[in-house]
Amino acid sequence: MDGSTKPAAAGKGLARTAGALAGIKVVDLTRVLGGPYCTMILSDHGADVIKVEPPQGDEVRDWGPPFHEGDASYFIGVNRNKRSLGLDISKPEGRAVLLRLLEDADVLIENFKPGSMEKWGIGYDVLSEKFPGLIHCRISGFGADGPLGGLPGYDAILQAMTGLMSINGDASTGPMRLGTAIVDMGTGLYSAVGILMALHERGTSGRGQYLDMTLYDCGMALLHPQAANFFLNGKRPAGTGNPHPNLVPYDKYPTRTCEIFIASGNNGQFRKLCELIGRPELADDPRFGSNGERNVNRAALTEALAAAFADQDGNELSLRLIRNGVPAGPVLPVDESTAAPHTAHREMVTELDWYRGIGTPIKFSRTQGGTRRPPPKYGEHATDVLEQHGYSEEEIAALQRDGVLHVKRRV
Repeated sequence: MDGSTKPAAAGKGLARTAGALAGIKVVDLTRVLGGPYCTMILSDHGADVIKVEPPQGDEVRDWGPPFHEGDASYFIGVNRNKRSLGLDISKPEGRAVLLRLLEDADVLIENFKPGSMEKWGIGYDVLSEKFPGLIHCRISGFGADGPLGGLPGYDAILQAMTGLMSINGDASTGPMRLGTAIVDMGTGLYSAVGILMALHERGTSGRGQYLDMTLYDCGMALLHPQAANFFLNGKRPAGTGNPHPNLVPYDKYPTRTCEIFIASGNNGQFRKLCELIGRPELADDPRFGSNGERNVNRAALTEALAAAFADQDGNELSLRLIRNGVPAGPVLPVDESTAAPHTAHREMVTELDWYRGIGTPIKFSRTQGGTRRPPPKYGEHATDVLEQHGYSEEEIAALQRDGVLHVKRRV
């Protein structure tokens, strides 16, 4: 079996084609979140991703509860469609197996501490000689050099260091961590984009290359519009909470039934908003005549809008607004958003056997991706993968006996 294996018909959000990346082979040495998120994106669209785990396994298998058969939701959420192989590449025999896997691979992705692969004699300088077409993507905290080179990276620490935390929250809370691991997941997304760029360029040059992806760089790249504002006005951005620093009204408001969010981006939308809530005079008030004036007088406008929304049914109001061209929506908790009718229509909750997860947001007209197999148990595909790469039963047994191949996690 390989990454093109199609799932049974029963389920939701399943892959219906081989995928846009069918035929691409990825050897995945990453753990935790950024790398696995990247490779799940690739595997959703047909890439054959072989997840090579260390003897102790990907540590996020333990990051629960909740668990399914010993694997935590944190692992389950970013590892579907992959095949798992437990391998000790700190041993020469393990590195020999890895090199066998790389013989026909298109991509190697890893997130070891910079210098680890080089210490083992399998850094990019060596691998590029053996496999000139290989794309080697390394994800690290800060890169190998520079003032912080070689240091480990963690999402919350990078949120703090890149300024992302300083622009979240408000004056009453001070800097706050974003509730989702935005730096890790952003790095996974940027890495997927970089890998696809490298694959495209290889089609012309015939050569692979090295991608130096860091949490630090990717965290910095997410500072919009705060960095753009700072570069233009020289003022230190601060957390504004829900309100937008540039647009008004762009904020959360209470209603009789729920909270809603309004995101009015221009004068036409603001005038339409005022008409739809029965307060057309607000659009004619000189304090609110343009976005710049609304920004200066945001406190007065916020008070007026909050009063207008107080007796409204938020769900009905937000739907009426957005259907009339004013961006608005109810503020939903996760259980309600994942159960929403449009979520089902877009197949954004995927199901296969016991597995449920968030589906792929990348929708193709011809090469539709999706779920092909549930997240793997540790070492589940060891025999399949090694036999596919020419290992005999006797050789596989020897690798297991010598502590190179692992089918159970080392405690």
